[in-house]
Amino acid sequence: MTEPTQPTELFRIDDLHARPAAAEGEPEATTDILRGLSLQVNEGEVHAIMGPNGSGKSTLASTLLASPEYEVTSGRIVFKGDDITDWPTDVRAKQGIFLAFQYPQEIPGVSVIQFLRQALSARKGIDLSVLELRLSAMEWMKRLGMDSSFVDRYLNEGFSGGEKKRNEIMQMAILEPELAVLDETDSGLDIDALRIVAKGIREIRADRPKMGVVLITHYQRLLDELQPDVVHIMVAGRIVASGGMELAATLEKEGYESFR
Repeated sequence: MTEPTQPTELFRIDDLHARPAAAEGEPEATTDILRGLSLQVNEGEVHAIMGPNGSGKSTLASTLLASPEYEVTSGRIVFKGDDITDWPTDVRAKQGIFLAFQYPQEIPGVSVIQFLRQALSARKGIDLSVLELRLSAMEWMKRLGMDSSFVDRYLNEGFSGGEKKRNEIMQMAILEPELAVLDETDSGLDIDALRIVAKGIREIRADRPKMGVVLITHYQRLLDELQPDVVHIMVAGRIVASGGMELAATLEKEGYESFR
């Protein structure tokens, strides 16, 4: 009889504490926002993190990509066996960690195709021609219901909420990360746009079955579309409960009060 295969760990957080970084000349923050958070994601798994406003979800997303707005006060972050707690943002991104922002920033004067070319060159260490990249982008734009002229527009400038989120998913598809952190990707989307975004995520996972996903969301409707392997409830900077989709159903009925 064949032994069951043990899952391969992709990413782990051990007892992580983090707080806002002090601006120059200002006193240090004394209160941590992340207060002993631990999490393990294996290859190919989707983990959903749900929590009330102020629970630290977006702080977690920013900390995972080494945002200068936050500092780790204790604990560690491990990616593919390496302790990356002190790695800067660009090194984490090159190694295959991707963050889809809750509020993507506009970058006037830089087209989507220029941005993708620079990001892919940094991520993969290759210099694709604009033509090659455009062909790849065209395929994903079609899948995501985007107009073919989209890649020639300035990054996020004048984009609707749905266009911004679909653009983030297209970036994820083209950059081929090992771990994708999606910070409230469903925020501001109507049901049709949400289904398109969810379909894009499913298709990326079909192409890259070992990619891990950390999905931060307020809403069960995205969970219904993506069916995560594990659902976590985050309250006051910690994960206080973990389970399957039944945990999200309990949350829908009882709210966060039962987890405080």
